[in-house]
Order: sequence, then C-alpha cells, then structure tokens
Amino acid sequence: MSTLTVAVIATTGFSPFHFSVPCIIFGPAMPQPDLFRVEICAEAPGVVLSDIGVSINVEHGLERLDVADIVVVPYWNDPNVRPSRALLDKLVGAWQRGAEVVGLCLGTYVLAYSGLLDQHRAATHWEYERDFIERFPDINLDSNSLYVSDERLITSAGTAAGIDCCLNIIRGHCGVVIANRVARRMVVPPYREGGQAQFIERPIPESTRDSKINELMDYLRRNLDKSCDLDSLARSLNMSRRTLTRHFHRATGTTLGEWLNAERLQRSQELLETTGNSIEIVSDMSGFQSPISFRQNFKIKFGVSPSEWRRIFRGPTPIHAGEAT
Repeated sequence: MSTLTVAVIATTGFSPFHFSVPCIIFGPAMPQPDLFRVEICAEAPGVVLSDIGVSINVEHGLERLDVADIVVVPYWNDPNVRPSRALLDKLVGAWQRGAEVVGLCLGTYVLAYSGLLDQHRAATHWEYERDFIERFPDINLDSNSLYVSDERLITSAGTAAGIDCCLNIIRGHCGVVIANRVARRMVVPPYREGGQAQFIERPIPESTRDSKINELMDYLRRNLDKSCDLDSLARSLNMSRRTLTRHFHRATGTTLGEWLNAERLQRSQELLETTGNSIEIVSDMSGFQSPISFRQNFKIKFGVSPSEWRRIFRGPTPIHAGEAT
C-alpha cells in the first residue's frame, strides 16, 4: 500500500496526552515507517500552547488537510466554543473528497460543529453525554462504544479510548497483524472488550423530595439481598400498587424495578472490586435470583462479565516496597 498522510490538528489549549496518541501510533509505534506519514497542522503555523503550558512549534497550516488521507482532531479545549469557519470548512472539504475525518474524545465536538456528523453515529467522552445530545440533537450519540466509524467519520470516547480508535483505523488499513504489533510496542491490548459503560459513573440519587419514597429507598438499600414484591412494599407505605408506582416514577424518573436492578448492580460492582467473594456469593449478596441472572444482567449493562470487571478494576494484589517481585 502507498504511504497514507495523517494530518493531526493542533489547537490552542490542546491536551498533550490526546495529541500524542495519533502522533505516536501512526508514527514511532509503526513497525514499518512507510505506512503512514504524520504531519502536524494548525490554523496558524507557529507556536501552539497546550492546556498545561507545554507548547509545540507547528510547521504546517490547514492547507495540508486538502491532501491528507486521514485528518485527526485529537482534542477540543472547550465544547462551548465553536471552532473557526476556516477549520470547519477544511474538515468538510477533506471528507467530501474522500478522506477519513477523526475526532478523538472532545474532538468529536469539532466534527459535530462542522455538521459532518448530522444523521450519523458518533462517540465522545461519557461526561459530556447530556451536553452533546442537547447541543447536537441530529447526531446519534453512541454512549457506550469506545469508538464509532460511520462513513469515514470516526469518533472516540474519552482519553485512552483514542488509542483503541487509532488501532482500529490501523486494522482497517493494514490488517490485524500490523495493528497487533503496534499494540504490543505500546504495551496495550490490541482490542478491549466492553465499552464506555464499564467506566461511566451513574450515581443513583440518594434521596428525593418525597419522604415516603426516601424511606423506601433506604429500606431497600439495607435489604438488597432480600426478595421483595411491589404489593408488599406498597402495603408497607399504605399505598396501592398503582399509587406507589406513580409516586416512585415521579420521584426518581424510573421504575422501582429498574432502580432496584441498578442498585443491585452497583452493590455487585463494589463487592467485585473490594472483596474476594466468589461470583455466586456476590450474586446472592446483591440480591439477584441466581448467578446466571446476575451474569446476564451485568453483561447487558456493562458489556463485560463480572469476572472480567473484577480483573479490570481490582487487578492483582499490589506489591509493597521491600517485597519480592
């Protein structure tokens, strides 16, 4: 294959980590130097300052986007700030002539502002999910995937997901063998199971404005391992089943069953990360009817099994100073 030009755009306030990801993966990490050629570009060539005070001296302007095969926006400093018309037009022009246009992490906002992502799927950092959806209602945001590719528009979730995204681009152009070699040189997994769901913090409200619902939530949290049914819970609050259902949804925005399942999954996460209990015991302590039901619910929600979650988030026992390796 002929050498592909990758234009990486440096913008004021860029993140050195995000910026370095495509520069390293398509550059020094490649086992064959002639597969990709990285060119760093900026709207105004010269010194560009990062968000931590580090600066780089950029040689090329945006004219390099007119000939690049892959254009990467590795970051965007402020989602509230609309990029310049010059940058947006160059991205649109690059995509229209057949280039791949990539937005890593908050770089997805730049592609969104350009209009390229309208009616397409996209990914970005999970913390900005609500803002992104409200700001760009015509874009189909995938809140779980680590990266999304849709008609040469490639976007990734936050921070380290940019590595997964760039490795996937290499797989598409050079095949699995080359991508795996790059991953090994960077000492990262060539492919990660699951998606953003395993990293998203979705705090469940501790309380609501409804005192009776608060009492019920406190009781259920203390007794997650016990079975319960809607009728008995309603009777304990001197409500009908229908009234409890209506009050609970109005107070929490969700159904009692959905809330209880989320609480049990959250409890299971804590147990997997902080104890050595077996999956069967974790399932029982979290209130699931069976280990099979637990595994199914966990996999559906987080994209990985409970055992994989424990391996990812608990890791091996740490080695303390003075201990043998």
